[in-house]
Amino acid sequence: MKIISQWVDGRCFVAANERGNSIIMDGTSADEGLKRGASPMEVLLMGVAGCSSIDVVDIVKKQRQDIVDCIATVEAERVDSIPRVFSKIHLHFKIIGRGLKEDAVAKAVQLSAEKYCSASIMLGKAVPITHSFEVVEAE
Repeated sequence: MKIISQWVDGRCFVAANERGNSIIMDGTSADEGLKRGASPMEVLLMGVAGCSSIDVVDIVKKQRQDIVDCIATVEAERVDSIPRVFSKIHLHFKIIGRGLKEDAVAKAVQLSAEKYCSASIMLGKAVPITHSFEVVEAE
């Protein structure tokens, strides 16, 4: 795996993978002017949300549950001193489907957190990460 990050201007960078997929990262604060992308720390949380969501959806589908949507919300707190690392992270999954079994969803979230999600397991070695979920019946 290889990522290249190139400076655009100011505090803005474009990062790309080997296949050419790219994202804009911008460290500009709100009072400094136009912010053209997510901050690097926000991108880190987006990675955790994406990685764990892929696991949860895959596991729920393998359980033959009728899942129609998965919305992950990640909330994090940072320390005030430099480096401004995360002090805690919480992932909440809203799993929408038809006739979903709550224990199946709970197992999927647990397996992602403890066994499959490389991003959250790696980050969890440095900061406490908690998980929660809710099951919503699809209309």
